Amino acid sequence: MKATYLLVAFLALASFASAYDPSPLQDFCVALPDGIKDAVFVNGKFCKDPKVVVAEDFFKHVDPGNVVNKLGSKVTPVTVNELAGLNTLGISLARIDFGPKGLNPPHTHPRATEILIVIEGTLLVGFVTSNQNNTNRLFTKVLNKGDVFVFPIGLIHFQSNIGYGNAFAIAGLSSQNPGVITIANAVFGSTPPISPEILAKAFQVDNNVINYLQKQFWYDNNYV
Repeated sequence: MKATYLLVAFLALASFASAYDPSPLQDFCVALPDGIKDAVFVNGKFCKDPKVVVAEDFFKHVDPGNVVNKLGSKVTPVTVNELAGLNTLGISLARIDFGPKGLNPPHTHPRATEILIVIEGTLLVGFVTSNQNNTNRLFTKVLNKGDVFVFPIGLIHFQSNIGYGNAFAIAGLSSQNPGVITIANAVFGSTPPISPEILAKAFQVDNNVINYLQKQFWYDNNYV
């Protein structure tokens, strides 16, 4: 019986380990565009022949984002989809620009922990835990230039510019393809939409409220 418990524990640990990007098996594996044939499939992207890899495969310039929008913020990702040389390396980053009072709304990265450093400005940041002991705890912190904060993998988090000027931060992520689920967009702007009756019951509000919210987010998700 003890051996059975040990086997179950080992399998659970192995399953947990495999949930993260595997370590690279070579010095690099530059991604090829989807649809290329006769290549080796590694870590979700095909590999470019090392003989034809060039320095530009590992380089990308990132400009400040345009913050003239409803949220007053712009996230510029640098994942394997934007920088092919990240393939198999298990990391990525994002530049986050904020206008005055700009917001990077509550969202989650299903495949990555995020570590954020403020380059300019003052941000209020926070994350919410899973419902352990039937409680979703909120952790918040005001960050100034040079401050660093960590958002654990999979947890809902946000960043808000509480200063009077522009702000920007750099976020490092522990996956070449961390993914992002913006909570409001996913709930109210999915395609096809979630039934208003389901959302009305979940949020304990009138159907008219849900209909209004779905119109706002469905339009943004499908026409912006």
